[in-house]
Amino acid sequence: VLELLDYKPTANVNLQWRGPCPIHGSVSPTSRSFSVSLSSNAFQCFSCGAKGNQLDLWSAVRELPLHEAAMDLCERMHVDIPWIERG
Repeated sequence: VLELLDYKPTANVNLQWRGPCPIHGSVSPTSRSFSVSLSSNAFQCFSCGAKGNQLDLWSAVRELPLHEAAMDLCERMHVDIPWIERG
């Protein structure tokens, strides 16, 4: 999801990334309010309070309900949507 968002962290320590928040649109290029744990696939913004997993992030950034965000993400990643049979 971070790759799809073309996310560029300002700090990277092991599997912990910090940088501007793609949800509330931090404007400072040195912002570190947004934290992502690549090991647990979780994020949190210490400014706007957003937190969750990759699907929550995609849903928030794309401003889509969770169900639509899941379908959109599957399509963008060329993954079959699990509950739709292709025949």
